[in-house]
Amino acid sequence: MNYQIDRKAQEPAYLQLYRLLVRDIVNGSFPFGTKLPSKRIISSETGVSVITVEHAYTILAEEGYIEARQRSGFFVTYRGEDFLHAGPVEEESEEQEQPNAQSTRTENEFRFPFSVVTKTMRRVLLDYGERILVKSPNHGCTELRNELSRYLARSRGITVKPSQIIIGSGAEYLYGLIVQLLGTDRIYAIEKPSYRKIAEVYRTMGATVDELTMGGNGIVSSELARTGAEILHVTPFNSFPSGVSADISKKMKYLRWAKERNGVLIEDNYDSELTVSKKPEEPLFSMADGADVIYLNTFSGTIAPSVRIGYMILPESLLTLFHEKLGFYSCTVPIFEQYVLAELIKNGDFERHINRVRREKRQRATEENILEKM
Repeated sequence: MNYQIDRKAQEPAYLQLYRLLVRDIVNGSFPFGTKLPSKRIISSETGVSVITVEHAYTILAEEGYIEARQRSGFFVTYRGEDFLHAGPVEEESEEQEQPNAQSTRTENEFRFPFSVVTKTMRRVLLDYGERILVKSPNHGCTELRNELSRYLARSRGITVKPSQIIIGSGAEYLYGLIVQLLGTDRIYAIEKPSYRKIAEVYRTMGATVDELTMGGNGIVSSELARTGAEILHVTPFNSFPSGVSADISKKMKYLRWAKERNGVLIEDNYDSELTVSKKPEEPLFSMADGADVIYLNTFSGTIAPSVRIGYMILPESLLTLFHEKLGFYSCTVPIFEQYVLAELIKNGDFERHINRVRREKRQRATEENILEKM
């Protein structure tokens, strides 16, 4: 092992060491099950502090490359097949949840440690036993809705009761529920351009769709004034395919629009958790102040495209109507998968993954800025 740490580099020493270790783990220099050198040995050979090595090992453990064993050291848990990731996505792929969420991230940003998922699955099988064979409650299992409520409060500033959270199998299914809830005899305004399945679902359900032209910070104000819609579907952060994010002024305009028309905002926030900002984007839902906002998100981008679990948060003003019109619908997500996701959120694995991706995106943005200035 001959690791050279560049002390003059912009990148911190612990990240340099982390990348060197990842390289050697991935290429097989440290195969699965191998015990890594102790922190003191690496510290001695690289000339960095033991704390620096500990930071690098901590990130490796969080990402599933290694695990700490009490009184034994650190062992490699990475195997090539043990990571879920998406490769290049075809432009017109029918399977993608949100196209730009797939195509703009690198393979490394997509990785969610498969070893963590399988470990959690095994724990659910042991801890929940035959409960995984029981039918899910119609709106999603209590465990997942409780954990989502806590997660949203601490990470997004969204304070809601678990009863306001509805679990469903992906965004398109939830779009369909919304149309049935709000009615097909109303005009649904959407962004132009926007993710094509939004319009397809609304039109298939029988609703009228009005496409509103996008500007540099969201929907053009004159378009908001022009439309006769009472329902507005927006993607405030990183709208596809424009990549436009609404600034605070535009967000406030959306909220005023909904209040003035006694309308409803549908906030589609599929990509917002992976912002490079140290402070996550503030959702319209938490800024509503009397406006009716339905919040939508999924785990297809943050965990894997194959995870067909989404959720919507209803304002309390729409809960009674939802129960009256759609309360009979069975949950479309198997309860075992709900338990697994609840555990990933509860034990912190989901948030550790989100934080890692955001760190890497920030690091890349910093590197790109440095290169541009050279």
